[in-house]
Amino acid sequence: MSDNPATTPGDTDAGGAAAAPTPTPGPRPGAPSPAALARKIAARPATSPEPRVVRASDPSEWGRVDDTGAVFVRTPDGERQVGSWQAGAPEEGLAHFGLRFDDLVAEVALLEARLDSHPQDARKTRASAESLAEQIPTAAAVGDLDSLAARAAAVIERSTAVEKDARLRKDEERAAAVARKEALAAEAEEIGESSTQWKAAGDRLRTILEEWKTIRGIDRKTDDALWKRFSKAREAFNRRRGSHFADLDRNRASVRRVKEDLVERAEAISGSTDWNDTATAFRRLMDEWKAAGRAPRDADDALWKRFKAAQDTFFDARHAAAAERDSEFEGNATAKESLLAEFQGRIDPARDLAAARSALRELQTRWEEIGKVPREKMGQLEGRIRALEKSVSDAADSEWRRTDPEAKARAAQFWVRVEDFEAQAAKADAAGRADEAGEARAQAAQWREWAEAAENAVETR
Repeated sequence: MSDNPATTPGDTDAGGAAAAPTPTPGPRPGAPSPAALARKIAARPATSPEPRVVRASDPSEWGRVDDTGAVFVRTPDGERQVGSWQAGAPEEGLAHFGLRFDDLVAEVALLEARLDSHPQDARKTRASAESLAEQIPTAAAVGDLDSLAARAAAVIERSTAVEKDARLRKDEERAAAVARKEALAAEAEEIGESSTQWKAAGDRLRTILEEWKTIRGIDRKTDDALWKRFSKAREAFNRRRGSHFADLDRNRASVRRVKEDLVERAEAISGSTDWNDTATAFRRLMDEWKAAGRAPRDADDALWKRFKAAQDTFFDARHAAAAERDSEFEGNATAKESLLAEFQGRIDPARDLAAARSALRELQTRWEEIGKVPREKMGQLEGRIRALEKSVSDAADSEWRRTDPEAKARAAQFWVRVEDFEAQAAKADAAGRADEAGEARAQAAQWREWAEAAENAVETR
């Protein structure tokens, strides 16, 4: 198969006869076109029926091959010769130039698709479409070249709007990227300036850095300026954090010395048997320990073990002494309960106050000699002896009120006044002064009531 251009009309030899057509070389071999690739794939043998190549158009509708092998394409301006075919049947030649048209259609379709899928490359797509549009009117191909040229022109026209939209989107994306990096830089600056949450802030700065790397589409000058802000903030944070931990290390060394002193003081008193004062001293040492802060971890743990061991030594000894004391106190409680049972019937102030007083004094003496009892039984036992003491005290008070000479003298004075008023009434009757006698008798009756009330008060005290 070869392509030969048709002889140009009017070319003749010197004798006036038409010159023989001069063969011209066909197209140079190169990368296969989309249509050629489709033909090659279709020509491969396969077990299934060969697929039919979908043609962009029917070349027989748009061209013809004359008897001399000249190939023509029909256009609105008339027919135009696009080549010649001498290698086989005219139909094969027409199909060959139809495939060339299919290649052009594939190129235009590719540009249309690229304009949609890569709008940011609209300018390059437009340049390719313009170059292709220049080739279509003179292309050696058979097909609807005018429609294809219109499609190429549409790509060129639409590319301008697509380029504008892509630029706007790019500007918006750039503005959003700049705004995001500015926000991240501002957050980093705030962290770098004031944050003391060292771990959380350090983690956040690393997260900001990872996000920073994913933000694209910013011009180099702006991006460099924002990066300097972020980098400066991160360095400021790292300096403050390093200074903080350096100070912390120095402080911890000081704390270590303080705690070593506390441990020595605790160990010095761990063998004391002055239970109350030493327990108070240990509480004060613990308060100082808590206020001291943290020493280096290894030293702090070791010092705490020593301090705790000194505490345990003292408090274990105190607990053992308390257990021994409680055992003794339990015996005292039993003795006091027996003592109360012994004296319960002997102390009866209503029957014999003097005997009750004597028995109470004996009870109190023996009670004190027995000694202390467990704390949980103290209230109940003390309550029982206090009840006996109160019964004797109340009986004594009542007896004193009944025998009080001053109270009896005051009651006797009331009866003297009664007798005086009764004598006045008798004298008035003898003198015939009835009114005066009645008044005197009334006064005598009033004083009699008061005298009786006074006597009753003395009796019931």
